[in-house]
Amino acid sequence: MKPVVVVDPPRADPAAVAELGELGVATVHEAAGRTGLLGTRLRPVWPGAAAFGTAVTVLCWPGDNLMIHVAVEQARPGDILVVTTTSPSSDGFVGELIVTALAARDVHGLVTTTGVRDVAAITRARFPVWAEAVSAQGTVKATAGAVNVPICIAGTVIAPGDAVIADEDGVVAVPRRDAAAVAAAGRLRAQREDEARAAFARGELSLDRYGLRPELERLGVSYVRAEPDGS
Repeated sequence: MKPVVVVDPPRADPAAVAELGELGVATVHEAAGRTGLLGTRLRPVWPGAAAFGTAVTVLCWPGDNLMIHVAVEQARPGDILVVTTTSPSSDGFVGELIVTALAARDVHGLVTTTGVRDVAAITRARFPVWAEAVSAQGTVKATAGAVNVPICIAGTVIAPGDAVIADEDGVVAVPRRDAAAVAAAGRLRAQREDEARAAFARGELSLDRYGLRPELERLGVSYVRAEPDGS
């Protein structure tokens, strides 16, 4: 890995990112063609956390959070730090002090495949953080990594400036150039879901609304009446 800090990369359109944030992770993931999900292991540090923003990507060495401190300087209002390591590390890379610095720069949140600590303080601050672990084990600051280069989490590549949406369903990334198109597709999906919700509340069956009965027939599913007890 070449130690590098890319300064001022292009970012996704803020209006499109905000719209994606309103739609939420599940809808955005579907609207993006079921792509972009950063796995199932990233969980919010406190219940109800939700955030959206543009990615400032950080690649660290295991047990070393030096480049997170570098990334704080590169973060703009509306960004989200997205952190991973060259190999798995569950140490507490982020705590109350880094969160305080990010909040002062109006950063919208932080996502990390590492651990975090000072959970009580982060919860009180209501700063949105997603992590794979909680660990009081600290880190060193001895090895250079990279900031604002493409990184990979759970098979999804996140480039600097991509849209990142996070809530209690997980975290999803949308390529910068696709943000507006995915937001438009998400609007249509949300409208269809609103219509379906109203139909289900009236008692309509999903089997009928989604036209699933012919599919059951194609698959050979048969309905048989239960035999009376004792027969």
